[in-house]
Amino acid sequence: MSGKLGEILLKEKLITPDQLKQALEHQKANGARLGNSLVKLGILNDDEVTAALSRLYGVCSIKLAGLKVDPDVTKLIPMDMAMRYRVLPLSRVGSSLTLAMVDPTNSFAMADIKFMTGFNIEPVLASEAGVMEAIKRHYGSAEDQERNKELNDVISFLEGGRAESLGLEADEEGTLNLAQLEKAAEESPVNKLVNYILTDAVKRGASDIHMEPYEKEYRVRYRIDGLLRMIMNPPFKLRDAIISRVKTMSNLNIMEKRQPQESRIKVKMFKDGKMKRIEFRVAVIPTLWGEKLTLHKCQDPRLLGDLARLGFDQESLNRFQKAISQREGWILVAGPVASGRTTVLYAALAHLNKPDVQIITLDETVEFSIPGINHVQMPDGLNRNLAASLQSISKHDADVIFTGEISDFESAEAAIKLAATGHLVLSTMHANEAALAPHRLIDMGIKPHLVATSTILICATRVVRRVCPDCKKPEDMPPQLLVDAGYTPSEAETMIVYKGAGCPNCGGTGYKGRVGLYETLKMTDELRELTLLRGSPQELREVAIEQGMISLRKCGLIKAAKGDTTLSQVLLETPC
Repeated sequence: MSGKLGEILLKEKLITPDQLKQALEHQKANGARLGNSLVKLGILNDDEVTAALSRLYGVCSIKLAGLKVDPDVTKLIPMDMAMRYRVLPLSRVGSSLTLAMVDPTNSFAMADIKFMTGFNIEPVLASEAGVMEAIKRHYGSAEDQERNKELNDVISFLEGGRAESLGLEADEEGTLNLAQLEKAAEESPVNKLVNYILTDAVKRGASDIHMEPYEKEYRVRYRIDGLLRMIMNPPFKLRDAIISRVKTMSNLNIMEKRQPQESRIKVKMFKDGKMKRIEFRVAVIPTLWGEKLTLHKCQDPRLLGDLARLGFDQESLNRFQKAISQREGWILVAGPVASGRTTVLYAALAHLNKPDVQIITLDETVEFSIPGINHVQMPDGLNRNLAASLQSISKHDADVIFTGEISDFESAEAAIKLAATGHLVLSTMHANEAALAPHRLIDMGIKPHLVATSTILICATRVVRRVCPDCKKPEDMPPQLLVDAGYTPSEAETMIVYKGAGCPNCGGTGYKGRVGLYETLKMTDELRELTLLRGSPQELREVAIEQGMISLRKCGLIKAAKGDTTLSQVLLETPC
């Protein structure tokens, strides 16, 4: 399109051939658009370039300076998408959305926005400077503007054609040699892009980064507050360079492309005005269209010691703290994948971590590295299972042992034997609620009397999204719906529940951060007797609630009433 714009400008005698040549050289050197280069060199102004592009595209143009857009319209498109495609929603009439675009011929952008919003797109042309300034004015806080500038620089590089300058040429079999990969990994544009992705993910509060190759695109997504968000589509030609850069940073084998690999990256970056050390767990796995990278941001172990920060209500917290203060016995934390089980137990370990306590952890993947605790990782490929490893640990004079996931008879038997012989054992397992855990152990083959006598406490966990404090507002909810959810009729009459309206701080989602829900089943004499008699989970649950256990649902209802989360999140994440 640069050539056509240049031809029009020459034909209309707005520029000279020498000026066009100068602008093209500037464009090639800086990776910008031709129009931008003409403006930056002072040859033309924004209005002249926009008018020429309007004639070229056959699309009306608009000036965005001073134009006010209805906030309800800007909410239709997230800020990251507006930045990525350089667009700004202006108005909505019926099923049509008027969209200011730097490039109104970008059919992919229009198709993507149409798919996300459900509206037909009516493009109008606006200058790039005008669109970017309007996005900052309508979307961004000071912190967002800083991030947007970084993203703008990265996108300018990606869209400016410099991806081709990396010189990545495949051999006849479609593979790259080591020298090419190392050179590509060290190219400063690739370094800049990878560094941006890492820092941007931390700033946004992402827990995971996914870099995924497909047949015709390469995409980067973040998991923020439990949900995946699309962030960017780097040029597909950068795929191997990005993978090589991440592998280099994590000391993985660049040439190995057929086997999964795992490692860690430790980086230093400014966050909240301070230099902080951030650690990512890196996993590489081959897929049909290339290697997929997943980077999991490890939590700072210094933040784990305060159990109250995890969201425990006072009664459940008292029970849990009393249980982990015991000298021996078994504590189980149950829940589905990504429900906060490991975080809870590592917080307990950090709470117990004292010079006179010997703590050993044993897991396939060490989630947190805490000074003063002996972390043992079972690498893949070794003929060692959890049960055998636990037998080895019993010879190391441990006071507290973390065993990781209990999923079979051998590991459960080894853990329960340690708990019965003078150790405090902490484990995780899959169970939807605390009352189901004893039955899962018995179904594995553990004798009921061992479960009843060795288990101190079972804690079930869930994680729900927290309502954004900047856009929280009351939600209209029929009293009967509140009663059906679990509130009493008297509570439902006066109850106020909240939701997030969506704002720049939360990316328009209405949620910011997450909070835990917990139920703690303390093994009392009555519950031990029920376990020995193989009472049903429902019977165990009813007795536990009579003895003061706050169920997951009740815990969620309390947090919804406080405005910490929404009722829909509670109903979605907790069993009835």
